[in-house]
Amino acid sequence: MVWSGTWVAERLGVELDGDAELTGLLGLALRRNPKRAHLLVSNVLGKHVPQRPSVVWRAGHELGVRVRELLGDEAARTSVVLGYAETATGLGHSVADGLALAPYLHSTRRPVEGVARAGGFEESHSHATSHLLLPEDPELLVGDGPLVLVDDEFSTGNTVLNTIRALHELHARERYVIVALVDMRSPGDQGRLDAFAREIGARVDLVVSARGSVRLPDGVLEKGQALVAEHERTGRASAVPRPRRADGERGEIVRVSGLGWPTGVPDGGRHGFRPEHRERFETALPDMGERLARHVHGRVLVLGNEELMYAPLRLATTLESAGVDVSYSTTTRSPVLAVDDPGYAIRTRLVFPAHDDPADGPGERYAYNVAGGGFDTVVVVLDSAGDTAELVAPGGLLERVAEHAARVVVVVVPSYVPGAAAPGAPERSVMSLPEPLRGPAFSSYAPDEVGWLLQDLSGVRLEAPTEEREEAIQSGGAHYAESLPVEYQPSAQYQDLFHAALDASAGRIARAVGVVTETVLAERAPRRPVLVSLARAGTPVGVLMRRWALARHGVELPHYAVSIVRGRGIDANALRWLAGHHDPRDVVFVDGWTGKGAITRELATAIREFEKGGGPRGFDPEIAVLADPGSCVRTYGTREDFLIPSACLNSTVSGLISRTVLRADLVGPDDFHGAKFYAELAGSDVSVRFLDAVQARFDEVGDAVDADVKELLGADRTPTWEGWAAVERISEEYGIHDVNLVKPGVGETTRVLLRRVPWKILARADAGADLDHVRLLAEQRGVPVEVVGELPYTCVGLIHPRFTRGATGADGKAVAQ
Repeated sequence: MVWSGTWVAERLGVELDGDAELTGLLGLALRRNPKRAHLLVSNVLGKHVPQRPSVVWRAGHELGVRVRELLGDEAARTSVVLGYAETATGLGHSVADGLALAPYLHSTRRPVEGVARAGGFEESHSHATSHLLLPEDPELLVGDGPLVLVDDEFSTGNTVLNTIRALHELHARERYVIVALVDMRSPGDQGRLDAFAREIGARVDLVVSARGSVRLPDGVLEKGQALVAEHERTGRASAVPRPRRADGERGEIVRVSGLGWPTGVPDGGRHGFRPEHRERFETALPDMGERLARHVHGRVLVLGNEELMYAPLRLATTLESAGVDVSYSTTTRSPVLAVDDPGYAIRTRLVFPAHDDPADGPGERYAYNVAGGGFDTVVVVLDSAGDTAELVAPGGLLERVAEHAARVVVVVVPSYVPGAAAPGAPERSVMSLPEPLRGPAFSSYAPDEVGWLLQDLSGVRLEAPTEEREEAIQSGGAHYAESLPVEYQPSAQYQDLFHAALDASAGRIARAVGVVTETVLAERAPRRPVLVSLARAGTPVGVLMRRWALARHGVELPHYAVSIVRGRGIDANALRWLAGHHDPRDVVFVDGWTGKGAITRELATAIREFEKGGGPRGFDPEIAVLADPGSCVRTYGTREDFLIPSACLNSTVSGLISRTVLRADLVGPDDFHGAKFYAELAGSDVSVRFLDAVQARFDEVGDAVDADVKELLGADRTPTWEGWAAVERISEEYGIHDVNLVKPGVGETTRVLLRRVPWKILARADAGADLDHVRLLAEQRGVPVEVVGELPYTCVGLIHPRFTRGATGADGKAVAQ
């Protein structure tokens, strides 16, 4: 069998000397790194080379057993194990498993908002040098017991000695143990460890699996860089391997939710992993493995994600114990040349963009030796911070992997953030909530445009005749969110009006989209906002804001849609999911327009109640809207009341999604609110046509947007709530005496005509073409349009105030026949 270091050894003169098992543990590759030419590629680390998970785990576990024997149980109980990001996070955790009695912590390159930095150090030869230490309990690093430091290789010793020096200055210890798979120090470095121990006045031990050294000829760095450049220039590198499937099709991508991750157990050692966490994790592991096994077949690869190495490794060991033919490796940010030669350690390379919002900005990430591995199923395991739009975007990790496997199974482990819940609040696992629904399986929007934090009720009959619904709503027999109106099917004349209105107003809408997006970006800088639209009127606006940020700034904003129900509040489970995947302070709620401001008030009340109930804190109840004619919010594109064509239709302009549903027999305490996907209306769908028409006008409104935003940011935008005052006045003047039956503005008036029982329409005398569709709908439904001289809105819809009972109640049955 050819040694996987032969290709580099022959071309650069690099030689490995040492223990007999060394060439079985290591291969060689070339780095795309100006600091070091060669890369020692471990065959048992589970990073670059897929390996049996039991082999990977045992390599670390056996080292941990040896450390426990070295220290003795008494000292082992007072020790702390520290692993290095990103390569040795799984190895360090496995060492901690073997040691058994000690907590585990690994360094990280991912800053976590709200978690104080307890220390850090530099890795001089790495492509990404800075390491952070972010323990939930800072006492982990200030104890008196031994500190066990774990890395994949001990070569120059610089990284480990830098770490010990930095931590020793903060809190001196009497003993340190360095653990590595291989000791590859040169003869000149051999004496440094003893000299260093004498310098700091502490004992420093070294525990390794094998020893050797790398002999490097003169000029190897320059020769290696030239070799890399030559292969990449000539295309001989295997950076873009051919898809496994000859038909060019990609494998199916499925998500596994509800794997049963134990509540309160961290996803790894970024903030600390204690023996009690290990006990609970080991108890839950067999059941998690059994659930995952149902979704795999054939040859399986479990693919971890950068620092997230241990959780996927242990899921893989559980599959292996169940008889699955499984290998394990992880993605990496380390750039390595790929050469398809049996004497070279890195045969193929998949390249994809980072998808976890890295602090050092966007960049390439890699999966090595996945393509060409002959895997039927690839299980991609990532933490929830990496479950973003970039993951599912064209060219993203899932698409690249799906080119080389018949099936890709996605498992998302909840990212553990210390202090995410209020003190004393019961722990609740985000993993118990499903992942967002995405198109085309749910909605006609592209999967990266929006993730719906809803449950799919498409198979449930929820529609009721409009008059019956109105009777039930007004009598208190049923809430409006317990049923759905029958979807309005527009006539040919009405559809023509929609397209004419879209053509006429696309530029105006584009300008408002630009203004509200630029305002949000300016006020949230330098943080990246997370758009959360209020389904469903807010969702097209959220998609357009996301498109504007991408087109104008090259910034991809995460976007989700959630349900809010007047009188019932916002979906608390959706908020919990968001807090488990993003910093709540980054969330910006988005809606289409304001009427009298009822939803604005509803959201503020709901957020207060959510926090009082122990929910994660930090959500800002402010809503960003396209149009704010009611002067209810600070962040808006315009305060004019004009026709927004997305208000003209129902689901066929909103991704074929119904309004949201909240009914006790369908939505349990641990469920998202529901909605239906009207796939059968695809022939009438204009959702993407609306988005594309507005986006096509982005460039032409850019200068106007810049001027508007400059003016707005310096203006007093305090809400006056003049819309609410006008609604109260109209309610009294017309003898309605219920502000909920007065719907101000073009958008709300359109909703009255499409979904409720309208009584009359009040229209301002100068309304013009903005009301053409309203006049047509009113004519079709026999509703009078009354022209009013003094009106703060273009129009106001009045719901008929005299309906009593009917439709569907909370028990799912008709309240009255």
